[in-house]
Amino acid sequence: MIELRNLTVCYRKHPAIHHISGCFAAGSHTAIVGPNGAGKTTLLKAMVGLLPATGDIEIHGEAGYLPQLTELDRQFPLTVAELALAGNWRTAGNWARIQPQAREQAHEALERVGLEDFATRSLATLSGGQLQRARFARLIVQNAPVVLLDEPFNSVDSRTLDILLAVLDEWHGAGKTLVTVVHDLALARSRFPSALLLAREVIAWGACSEVLCSENLARAQAAIHGHDEDEWCERP
Repeated sequence: MIELRNLTVCYRKHPAIHHISGCFAAGSHTAIVGPNGAGKTTLLKAMVGLLPATGDIEIHGEAGYLPQLTELDRQFPLTVAELALAGNWRTAGNWARIQPQAREQAHEALERVGLEDFATRSLATLSGGQLQRARFARLIVQNAPVVLLDEPFNSVDSRTLDILLAVLDEWHGAGKTLVTVVHDLALARSRFPSALLLAREVIAWGACSEVLCSENLARAQAAIHGHDEDEWCERP
């Protein structure tokens, strides 16, 4: 479903990630993990076209993307219901009238994340966990076969964490291809079948139980600590 071939992102010719090759199989459920500065967010942004990259990226199917919570302007004048409805944008287009079916889908999505009573509230009034649930409601409405999420569990309350993990389980059960940047290794081990361990390049990629072994984690830390910021990427 997602194929990466020799994917490299450089800032002023210094590699942020380099020569990433591999495949997220259709229906897979993968955690991207790695030390701070490993390039996890960079990889996701390159995959959705937000950063210039060399190499090849093929995503077979529409992709839904959830950036980090800190990247959202909470003062943007939207209600919770309007944010959920934004998931229908690709179907409705810029000027099409919102159909009753889309409103019903948005209402059902808000019910699924426990925000049915918050529909008319502005985003600025929400807690961090409530806002993250509203953003998940938008993805539910979008219903893309591929979903890319950047640290969706950071700074959320326990109830929100349970809801978001349940939604991911439902998506996985429905056959969606899920790629999630995860900071918590214990969470990755307990809830994700597959993992990509990154340290600007691929350290290991495969079954989570095999990837997140102590030897691979030590290699990832060593790769980050031994990285020279002035080093140029010269690998062909």
